[in-house]
Amino acid sequence: MTDSMDYYKTLGVAKDASPTDIKKAYRKLALKYHPDRNPDDKKAEEKFKQVSEAYAVLSDPEKRKQYDTYGSTDFRQRFSQEDIFRGSNLGDILREFGINLGGMGGGRTSFRSGGAGNPFEFFFQQGTGGGTRGFSGAQGFGSGAQGFGAGSQGFGGGGCGGSCRPGPQKGDDLTMELAVSLEDILNGAEKTIALRHAGRTDKVSVKVPPGIEEGKKLRLSGHGSPSPMGGSPGDLYLKITLRPHPLFGREGANLVIERQVSFSGAVLGTTVEVPTLDGTTLKVKIPAGTQPNAKLRLKGKGLPICPKSGRGDLLVSIVVAVPKHPDQEQRELIEKLSASGL
Repeated sequence: MTDSMDYYKTLGVAKDASPTDIKKAYRKLALKYHPDRNPDDKKAEEKFKQVSEAYAVLSDPEKRKQYDTYGSTDFRQRFSQEDIFRGSNLGDILREFGINLGGMGGGRTSFRSGGAGNPFEFFFQQGTGGGTRGFSGAQGFGSGAQGFGAGSQGFGGGGCGGSCRPGPQKGDDLTMELAVSLEDILNGAEKTIALRHAGRTDKVSVKVPPGIEEGKKLRLSGHGSPSPMGGSPGDLYLKITLRPHPLFGREGANLVIERQVSFSGAVLGTTVEVPTLDGTTLKVKIPAGTQPNAKLRLKGKGLPICPKSGRGDLLVSIVVAVPKHPDQEQRELIEKLSASGL
């Protein structure tokens, strides 16, 4: 499957299509392109994978919202194949067609996670010649039908009866860390990483989307381990880690910075200069009576909010400076304040 796909176009529905319309479109296309209805037709097999992926995303309200927000390319970087198919009701729909997903050789089911990290992996990776393994007990799509072909045990003519061998397995997925700065998260960035395979080093570019959270993973299709059986390589997942910043901390989409004020400034009020992550400096009024560790909120001066639009806030944490070695005049003044109850 490609890294860029218009899911609405793939299913042939409008962007404001209802869940019912999306489900109806998928049912129609899944019937049309099912690999066992189109034996040895690689294009139909690929189309079946695409419509299944499109349905898995558009039938899930949260995934659909993020897809609409970020577009196809960024969405596929944020979500692995496992993420895309996790929680989907593809199995329920296929059962409506009469496909038996249970009882597959040794108790396996077609919706299991495997080396490819795709819960639809078993269903996609079986050979299409002569039927799909594990579907030998299916009743077919028509009333009383045994399959698509007369006398068929499964969905392809002749059926496998559980004897077909799976196609070449995908290589293992790999995970490595990618350290980014707060500036990268603010503006987005393009990073180049060096990957070593079979004694050679390849350089690969990856886009870091604005607002990405620490711990999230970016997927690079086909950059994982090679398949030992001649199949496609696995995928590489880049786990985001955050490099420490000399001024700012992060709390979700908010940034936090400390500013010191004197005791008199906290009591009477004052003004301090506050730098921002985008390079500007703001003058911020400290209200009279500000308490130690109070936080002043500067709206919209934080990080991009993911997956929503807009930005978080900059929180200015107030630290009241206490002189370690007051001179004689300061000591006398402080003693007078103490005598007055301050």
